[in-house]
Amino acid sequence: MNKLELISALKTKADISKSEAAKVVQIFFDSMADAMSDGERVEIRGLCSFFVKEYKSYTGRNPKTGEKVTIKPKKLPFFKAGKELKERVDQ
Repeated sequence: MNKLELISALKTKADISKSEAAKVVQIFFDSMADAMSDGERVEIRGLCSFFVKEYKSYTGRNPKTGEKVTIKPKKLPFFKAGKELKERVDQ
């Protein structure tokens, strides 16, 4: 399912216009992104949680040349499926 399909499903099930459904979806995504950029954990009970992992700087290698390269510290988003989602997918 992509964003347009999600908007279409929301439009149909909530009986609202496509523009209203698109606005709701965009507000939801923006709120999640804002929270994660502030370092907050986003948890949707029974479905999933999103969180940010911080990585320290380390020395890596360029695979083509074998040259040592310093990798800068970074933050990456992660997704963890909830118990109910895991069970539903497994059925």
